[in-house]
Amino acid sequence: MAEGGERSFARRDRLLLIESQAQKLWAENGVFEAESRDSPPKYGEKFFGNFPFPYMNGYMHLGHAFSLSKLEFAAAYHRLRGANVLLPFGFHCTGMPIKASADRLTREIENDRNPSVEGGNDEAEGKVEGQSEGDQTQPPGNYKSKKSKAVAKSGGVMSQWEIMQSYGLSDEEIAKFTDPYHWLTFFPPLALDDLKAFGLGCDWRRTFITTDMNPYFDSFVRWQMRKLKEMGKIVKDLRYTIYSPLDGQPCADHDRASGEGVNPQEYTLIKMEVISPFPPKLSSLQGKKVYLAAATLRPETMYGQTNCWVLPDGDYGAFEINDTDVFILTKRAARNLAYQNLSRHPYKEPEALLELKGQDLIGLPLKSPLAFNDIIYTLPMMSVLTDKGTGIVTSVPSDSPDDYMALHDLKAKAPFRAKYGVKDEWVLPFEIIPIIHHPDFGDRSAERICIEKKIASQNDREKLDDAKKIIYKGGFYEGTMLVGEFTGMKVQEAKSLIRNQLLDLGLAVGYSEPEKKVVSRSRDECVVALTDQWYITYGETEWKKAAEECLASMNVYSEESRHGFEHTLSWLNQWACSRSFGLGTRIPWDEDFLVESLSDSTIYMAYYTVAHILQKGDMYGGDRSNIKPDQLTDEVWDFLFVGGPYPKSSDISSSVLNKMKQEFEYWYPFDLRVSGKDLIQNHLTFCIYNHTAIFPRKHWPRGFRCNGLIMVNSEKMSKSKGNFKTIRQAIEEFSADATRFALADAGDGMDDANFVFDTANAAILRLTKELTWMEEVISVESSLRKSSPTTYADRVFANEMDIAVKVTENSYSEYMFREALKSGFYDLQAARDEYRLSCGSGGMNRDLLWRFMDVQTRLIAPICPHYAEHVWRELLKKDGYVVKAGWPEAGTPDFTLKKANTYLQDTIVSMRKLMQKQVTGSKKGKANASNAQNKPTTGLIFVNEQFDGWKRECLRMLQSKFDASTGAFAPDGEILVELQKSEIGQAANFKQIQKLCMPFVRFKKDEVKTVGVQALELRLPFGEIQVLTENVELIARQLGLDCVEVLSVADSDSVSRAGDHASVLNSNPPSPGNPTAIFF
Repeated sequence: MAEGGERSFARRDRLLLIESQAQKLWAENGVFEAESRDSPPKYGEKFFGNFPFPYMNGYMHLGHAFSLSKLEFAAAYHRLRGANVLLPFGFHCTGMPIKASADRLTREIENDRNPSVEGGNDEAEGKVEGQSEGDQTQPPGNYKSKKSKAVAKSGGVMSQWEIMQSYGLSDEEIAKFTDPYHWLTFFPPLALDDLKAFGLGCDWRRTFITTDMNPYFDSFVRWQMRKLKEMGKIVKDLRYTIYSPLDGQPCADHDRASGEGVNPQEYTLIKMEVISPFPPKLSSLQGKKVYLAAATLRPETMYGQTNCWVLPDGDYGAFEINDTDVFILTKRAARNLAYQNLSRHPYKEPEALLELKGQDLIGLPLKSPLAFNDIIYTLPMMSVLTDKGTGIVTSVPSDSPDDYMALHDLKAKAPFRAKYGVKDEWVLPFEIIPIIHHPDFGDRSAERICIEKKIASQNDREKLDDAKKIIYKGGFYEGTMLVGEFTGMKVQEAKSLIRNQLLDLGLAVGYSEPEKKVVSRSRDECVVALTDQWYITYGETEWKKAAEECLASMNVYSEESRHGFEHTLSWLNQWACSRSFGLGTRIPWDEDFLVESLSDSTIYMAYYTVAHILQKGDMYGGDRSNIKPDQLTDEVWDFLFVGGPYPKSSDISSSVLNKMKQEFEYWYPFDLRVSGKDLIQNHLTFCIYNHTAIFPRKHWPRGFRCNGLIMVNSEKMSKSKGNFKTIRQAIEEFSADATRFALADAGDGMDDANFVFDTANAAILRLTKELTWMEEVISVESSLRKSSPTTYADRVFANEMDIAVKVTENSYSEYMFREALKSGFYDLQAARDEYRLSCGSGGMNRDLLWRFMDVQTRLIAPICPHYAEHVWRELLKKDGYVVKAGWPEAGTPDFTLKKANTYLQDTIVSMRKLMQKQVTGSKKGKANASNAQNKPTTGLIFVNEQFDGWKRECLRMLQSKFDASTGAFAPDGEILVELQKSEIGQAANFKQIQKLCMPFVRFKKDEVKTVGVQALELRLPFGEIQVLTENVELIARQLGLDCVEVLSVADSDSVSRAGDHASVLNSNPPSPGNPTAIFF
């Protein structure tokens, strides 16, 4: 943090020292260790919150800290108010990322190392020629990595070695990470230390890691999987799934470097047969059945084909599908087909019989299924995509605006045809064939919309994309078939029938590919594969119904979040739960496979309740002195978690079994799970499903709170932008409490939040300055006013504290921490500062200041607990721990008094501006010398406490035209009629009355939206004269006047006091809430 012209870290270092002292105190006294109680908790007596355990392939960063802070603040609030709080934390190591990174590091070392140069050679690049890749003669600690040529040419993609170097690891340390289990012993302890330094109020006795390295958790997951299989919720099936050929297994969301949430997209692959004889380029394929394979989402439109499109410069190949058939398409599509058993060599990388360019295919005569044209031709199209579908596109110009314009361009532009060698007879004879009646655009919908939108060519992309959406949507949902076997049928009904007919007749095949590009963590571009493996049957009708019931009973804290869950439940289907590669727990009945990472993390919240008894605080489960892993039979788990009978055959002592069961029954269900919104589409919905399957209804989850992602300084967090921070780095730079302060200030809700470095730095200054102020106040305690709080300023300050307590409690309970920070810290400090200015010569009240320090310390404790603990024990000399001090007591807030004080402060501000203008004599503030010498010494404040005359009539009229139940006024026309009929409307020219009254009417209507219906009252809810009179000393002091008087315009004698300034009262008459001041 900058202080003056140089950087000083004294303030930050003071906070760091306070934090280390507080953490030592909490650890030594087990402050955050949670124990169940003998009797079941009543509502609100306990709070069990948890957080998706982070993946341990690196350090935890601000993104983790942001989501975690929401849980930490919530748990701290409940602990402060007196609840028994359990916040546990585990570390996820299941899945392929760690194994993939370890293997990648191994490959890099094998490919880059040079045993002839001790310690490595910075000049060397790549593997020395002739060296065995399996050579293990050189000890792994005696070399350095160098980028291979492949990495050097990869456009800046970091090698795994470089990634590990970025963690600050030495070469000797990096070499150890070729063992995937080394990651499990290295990163989790560091994460635990970072979270302790962060001040996380966690019961660390219950922490654990996943995978079979922890035999206790491994037993728990095996039990869970067996339970699901017994219920018929895990089945073996042949299904399409996103798949990594390099890894040789499905690639689920958490196995992906990019493409999370992407699913298989199903197409119909139309077999467009190339008519013999083949052109010279294809002569080697003579004797085989050769097809251009076009992927379509609209098989019902095939009747209207006029041609086929290819990209002239696109890369294509001829690939064997079986002994007789050859498909021409892109290699990417052939790769997908190979993993869907549509290849002569399935589940292997496809080899092209022939490599082709799109230009080689132009002019090929084709016989296409369902087409009314016996022969169609292959033609060039500039917008064909080769990274989606097969690169071969059917053309139906009756219903596709793209096809219509591309065919139109070829027909209209002879030079265009000549450029690509297109003969006239391939194009000119082919006309539009109406096949679908569109409700808005008729039988030739594509032609009509292109004409109406004045689309000039196939390059007019924006208009074409818009036209495509309109035609496809209307044609599919409301269109009617005009041709074929299903004439007269709705298109959306006919589609599946036509597709099935094409498949049954062998005229097409099913084909799937990822909706978007998916890259696995091993850097492999994924395909869609047809795999026979174990699936969890999410989406099954009865199970889905139970999941929907669970969601309906839960608090998810926002409609956006609820809609996200509802949408996920609407589409989620069978989920591949087994993997052959990575780390984790073996499928109990099929140990060649592992449980994938999103399937072993759905009910582990229950494991937290007994982990401390099983593992005795060892996150790896190495301490087996209490219970041995093999004692945890299914009968034991059933007894603990699902109401099973007492396991009589178990040799675990009954006291231990009953203690574990009590722990679970006391803490479950969990009250809150906090997560980023990206996990709604998988992990969180899986959590709902698994709980409804395994646990009774009383143990279903109670709440999920989802948040957006975190920006840093208004940009995406990135090392290249210099705004990437690990938790440890943030603590070292800002301190834990300043980091937590900035996280609370970053934002709540589902929108992306913004962590700002300047806010964290400002928090350092605010917190340390507040410490100094409190120390100074305590040092001068004897000089403070000792009497009971009696003054107006006392009452206002006490009321502001009452309001802060109530408003902050509401914000914390709704988990709106930015609002809690505002009311519990910013607003409270502003009230203290105002009180300090308001007290004057009488001084501040000692009891109020001590109450302020107590209240502020408790309200900020969930966010800045170390700072609060220091104040609580060292400055206020209180017993116990601030984190368990209890919510501060407060009286009923007096909002009328708050309004009165706001009125007072606003009046002082407006009077100061008015007097300054009178003194300077210029709007620009240039002082007039004579005016400055004659600075006013006396102020008269004229007050009118009630609206009268035409304003009174307008307010009464608005009161009668306001519907309190809807919060709305009658239409303006009705108000005008009422105004015209009123006494003032009849008294003079109505246009003049309207000009006079309507601005006031509009102002009051707008004011109602801001402050409520009380804006229509004839007078304020407090006595203005009383408020101002009680504070004339304050007003005089603030304005630098010798004398201030408060007068009523209703008193003629008082008005006469204005003397020569009486014109001011006429030009600017006072009204309720707006007194008029005169200075002389």
